[in-house]
Amino acid sequence: MKLFAQLIHDISSTTKTNDKLEALVRYFQSAPDDDKLWMLALFTGRRPKRAVNSTRLREWAAEVADIPLWLFEESYHSVGDLAETIALLLPEPAEENEKSLTSWIVFLKKLGKMEEPERKSEILHAWQEFSTRQRFVFNKLITGGFRIGVSKQLVINALAKTYDLEAPVVAHRISGNWTPESTTFKTLIQGEDVDTDASKPYPFYLAYALEDEPQTLGDPADWQAEWKWDGIRGQLIKRQDEIFVWSRGEELMTEKFPEYQILQNHLPNGVALDGEILPWKDGAPLPFNLLQTRIGRKNLTKKILQTAPLVFVAYDLLELDYQDFRQKTMAERREMLAGLISEANHPVLKLSPEVKFIDWEELAAHRERAREVGSEGLMMKKLDSDYKVGRKRGDWWKWKVDPLTLDVVLVAAQKGHGRRANLYTDYTFSVWDGDQLVTLTKAYSGLTDKEFYEVDKIIKANILEKFGPVRTVKPELVFEIAFEGIAESKRHKSGVALRFPRMVRWRRDKKVEEADTLENVQALLLKY
Repeated sequence: MKLFAQLIHDISSTTKTNDKLEALVRYFQSAPDDDKLWMLALFTGRRPKRAVNSTRLREWAAEVADIPLWLFEESYHSVGDLAETIALLLPEPAEENEKSLTSWIVFLKKLGKMEEPERKSEILHAWQEFSTRQRFVFNKLITGGFRIGVSKQLVINALAKTYDLEAPVVAHRISGNWTPESTTFKTLIQGEDVDTDASKPYPFYLAYALEDEPQTLGDPADWQAEWKWDGIRGQLIKRQDEIFVWSRGEELMTEKFPEYQILQNHLPNGVALDGEILPWKDGAPLPFNLLQTRIGRKNLTKKILQTAPLVFVAYDLLELDYQDFRQKTMAERREMLAGLISEANHPVLKLSPEVKFIDWEELAAHRERAREVGSEGLMMKKLDSDYKVGRKRGDWWKWKVDPLTLDVVLVAAQKGHGRRANLYTDYTFSVWDGDQLVTLTKAYSGLTDKEFYEVDKIIKANILEKFGPVRTVKPELVFEIAFEGIAESKRHKSGVALRFPRMVRWRRDKKVEEADTLENVQALLLKY
């Protein structure tokens, strides 16, 4: 655990990528294999479930620190992180332990099966054995909120450097449906029996946003264009007579999409498709929020399946007849994909249509009508490109439509987390419905640090009411927000939900009375 806590400290203490890489390499070189496997699981989203209710942790920590609960809560709001707050408030440890990371993970798994008095006793005893750094990491693990500022790609690069492997090879080996209980570090990384998992996906190839004019890409004849769909990026795989569905975040989501099981009878074994999971009806995509209604449900009722029926819009072929096709050109993969989907001949599986164009001006005109077909914009892919791993510049670009915008009024705020723990940076916005302000959306990004400090000062001087961590604010600040889409929603007072809202600018030039109205919002809803 000391080694792991030191790794977290080293990573958190720098913003330099090379320093983080070297810290990861040092850990892989020095930690035992079972700890390396758990570290890899934690860094790739395979976290153990939360073992203890956070409310109980607050109460127990306040008791051990011998402070009233209100003072603990105030400390938490100042620090902005529960795990760090507990680590800082607890008294110095009576002793330090030498247990491994794996031992503590096993301990956490046992906690969930204990009665509360025993659970409390075990946690309080554990707190007494940790240094502040170790407590912080332990608390992150126990709350199920373990996240660290390291990309998966950096972990892949560290493994590749440590074990003298190619990064794409490592990326593929650590993907899939493995857990620390189902494999060993040596099996996973050194390639022994790496193909035993029939569900194993391929690492996704990600596009960069096109910020320049498309003319900078050269000859239009070298490129293929498709619509950029607003769904869930996924891989649909059939191997050993089973269908598997993976999200881009490497979550196995097969049971969430029962519509795809019919493809067992229409696809050959040894196939992996890259594409978009989309709600689709009457020949067109449905709003993304309908897809969201399905994801969080354990049981999919007949009504839900009828309201948000799904298709898989495929745009790449990664495997055919158990052969890896990623090194073939985009043009070759597309041709074989079209033939495969034609032969499958089932409406739940669709080929992403090409957007035909002669020159960049014609493609720009197609982009202008993207929202009319339920798309976010265009994808451009070079015809001679292979299928790479991760985000790479050059061959794949996304050219999204310009965002929609509204001028809205700040009506409530709460403090942020991390370095923004003492600042009100999480804002709630409203628009006018007659002479009343109705809540529309929340946003917490888009301003400069200087602007956040300035807005925070105004908020603190104009607080009206307190509701837990939320503060209602005198409505006097107007902001322009941008968003990618809009859809009906019964969850909001305004009756709509915005997709990816963020602040574009602080409208110092506008009075509150000049902010947008609910009528304006509804007009956008009807248009898009």
